[in-house]
Amino acid sequence: MVGYDPQADGRNISSSEAAVAGSVSGLATRVMISPLDVIKIRFQLQIERLSRSDPGAKYHGILQAARQILLEEGPTAFWKGHIPAQLLSIGYGAVQFLSFELLTELVHRASKYDARDFSVHFVCGGLSASAATLAVHPVDVLRTRFAAQGEPKVYKTLRGAVVTMYRTEGPLVFYKGLNPTLIAIFPYAGFQFSFYNALKHVHEWLVPAEGRKSENLKNLLCGSGAGVISKTLTYPLDLFKKRLQVGGFEQARATFGQVRSYKGLLDCAQQVLREEGPKGFFKGLSPSLLKAALSTGLVFFWYELCCNLFHRMKKADS
Repeated sequence: MVGYDPQADGRNISSSEAAVAGSVSGLATRVMISPLDVIKIRFQLQIERLSRSDPGAKYHGILQAARQILLEEGPTAFWKGHIPAQLLSIGYGAVQFLSFELLTELVHRASKYDARDFSVHFVCGGLSASAATLAVHPVDVLRTRFAAQGEPKVYKTLRGAVVTMYRTEGPLVFYKGLNPTLIAIFPYAGFQFSFYNALKHVHEWLVPAEGRKSENLKNLLCGSGAGVISKTLTYPLDLFKKRLQVGGFEQARATFGQVRSYKGLLDCAQQVLREEGPKGFFKGLSPSLLKAALSTGLVFFWYELCCNLFHRMKKADS
């Protein structure tokens, strides 16, 4: 189980094990979902409608965008920004799961609430994700910049990107989009953890013990369902975050169509609504839902797999 379980003291893992398991889950998942992430970011940053009927639209579908990127930039384009993305995933996974395990245990020991409740998982999940976001947000900005640039590249190396961004835009550039990120990540991660736990209980209620074939498959499916629900409920804020993160980066965006400058979160929301309509808030939703289903399912799958491995190793040593 993800989170502290007062009825399973023998299976609760240590802080170091939670951090390692979180890092491994983040690393393995990132390798597998990077192409979808690149396509999603391209969709989110496109001002034009995602439609064949708009002559200025560069991308208008997942398969079309994949072919276009492959044709123009080669297969490595699907892993643009992969190094900062991996640093992001490893660090984020470690901080998030470590914080979640500690917070749920704290709730159990310091309050009357059951650490397994939906509301407890929602709050602890949101707080743990917020802590992880603060720790790795600069890397997230770098990842978005690398994924957003076309050819010729503005940034050749990670070190070059850091130096150039610092010199031309100042230190605060590494925290662009932080406000909508924190606003979005709390409910998104909260829903992920709470719905994951809820879906596992629903699965146990619907499927009798003798009919359960694989615990790992259950974790993957429940994680995927939690990811889809969470992403749908919080998607517009993710789009605003991406738009704000590439502010001041217009020279690299010109090859993808129109560019816009935003003064902040509210201005970004108003411009998107005025120029792109309500549907503009959900640009890139299709690849995002596909990515959310895969990434959330895989994150919980790998995390629980590592935790079970640690448990079996300790059991074998005892």
